[in-house]
Amino acid sequence: MLALQYIKSVPRYLLIRSLGHRFKSLVTSSLAPLRLVELPEPVPPGPEWVVIRTHQSGICGSDLATLTAKGSPYFSPLTSFPFVLGHELTGELVQVGSKTGGDWQVGDRVTLEPALSCAVRGISPPCRPCSRGHYPTCENIATGALAPGPQTGYCRDTGGGWSEYLAAHPFQLHHLPEGLSADEEILVEPFSCALHAVLKSRVQAQDQVLIIGAGAIGLLTLAALRLIEPQCRITVLARYPHQEKVAHRLGADYIIRGQADLGELLCRHYGAKSYQPELGKPVVLGGADLTFDCVASSTTLDDALRYTRSQGRVMVVGMPAIAKGIDWTALWHKEIEMAGTYTYCFENYQGRPIRTFALALEFLRQMRGRLDGLVGARFPLSQYRRAVHTALSSGQSRVIKTAFDLRLPS
Repeated sequence: MLALQYIKSVPRYLLIRSLGHRFKSLVTSSLAPLRLVELPEPVPPGPEWVVIRTHQSGICGSDLATLTAKGSPYFSPLTSFPFVLGHELTGELVQVGSKTGGDWQVGDRVTLEPALSCAVRGISPPCRPCSRGHYPTCENIATGALAPGPQTGYCRDTGGGWSEYLAAHPFQLHHLPEGLSADEEILVEPFSCALHAVLKSRVQAQDQVLIIGAGAIGLLTLAALRLIEPQCRITVLARYPHQEKVAHRLGADYIIRGQADLGELLCRHYGAKSYQPELGKPVVLGGADLTFDCVASSTTLDDALRYTRSQGRVMVVGMPAIAKGIDWTALWHKEIEMAGTYTYCFENYQGRPIRTFALALEFLRQMRGRLDGLVGARFPLSQYRRAVHTALSSGQSRVIKTAFDLRLPS
């Protein structure tokens, strides 16, 4: 089968890390760790497991961080090489095991919840996070019946969505309901991440909310906020005109795009006061009640703390690396509550225990195509260089989300 595989190579990694930002073509060149290969079809690791024929697989920001070597080394000892990328995916079951269970049949259309938790790894009793329903933060992701890996797409034993077939455990599967568009189907995983962030934030009707970043995860956070607390006031910071257009369609109250006087605009918007010290950036008193940092760069993390009011809340939704140059004094002085929000879990929504993925699917059926158009480009695996370049050049390509569609001709 055809697959995009990421190999472990320190020289290749260092080359991309040092020069990839200047020469983007290096990221998918023959000198990079990513390669298009022919692999054997997956063998299920156990009798419960199934095999999925991939239909679509998205390109996530974490995938791009891996390919460009911009991410933190945090996950390197928790990942097994070589691995096939792709944790956002849809597909069709082509093989079920003798102990898969009656809920799953060959031909079922599914989406995958990629966390490789205790339930997937055959570990009993489960770790503390898994026993509490927070299985994506499983403490056993480097042990058990599988090679290390936090998710499908970062584990050599499961494969990933950037291939024609992959193996999956029934705990990871969700039926795709009829009536969803192709865009909605491939957005289930990132929308679940955004939905979890919003539910964890405890957003209130009176909140002034700031979303930093209008890429896919920022816009999906906007959509989730409008579902969970439609009365809150939402300001979005966007870089490009096409992001501004989608943010307006999804219900942003106020959009700031690319202005050099960002601080002045935000202070005026929130009625905050700005004071200039002898050195450094302004000190801001006042600001947003709740900020979602959907970029998580050093600059945006610093801005999130700067433009959030005293006793406000900051949710780190984007994938951070090793941040530099952040003034943590604002966190301390303004007693800001700052929390990471990784993926999804068992939620308690309106008194009802439900997995975030299942809730996301319910909401997508209600939204009636509001997210259509977010996936702006699809490519077959054979055109992976174009696909990655499109995803890396969102300003030039004017594409919010890029995906592989393995049903397209090569």
